[in-house]
Amino acid sequence: MTEPAQTPPAVTIRCRLDGPLLVEGPVRILDHLGNAFVLPAGKPAVALCRCGQSSKKPFCDGTHKQCGFKADQTAPPPEPPSG
Repeated sequence: MTEPAQTPPAVTIRCRLDGPLLVEGPVRILDHLGNAFVLPAGKPAVALCRCGQSSKKPFCDGTHKQCGFKADQTAPPPEPPSG
């Protein structure tokens, strides 16, 4: 008997107000050569730098708070249902 295929868990990326991208879910983060960064074990999310000032790139180190980084983009509202 064949096992039913399992759907992998979803990955969610949240844009934090004036802060990093918060990646939630099982992910691998690779550098430009294809080498994997070591992710903290047991953490449900990883914060990726958006300000460009982190000393731990590609990860956030909180520097966005000191450098005046601003990002408040929001997604467009959903379309109303047709019908």
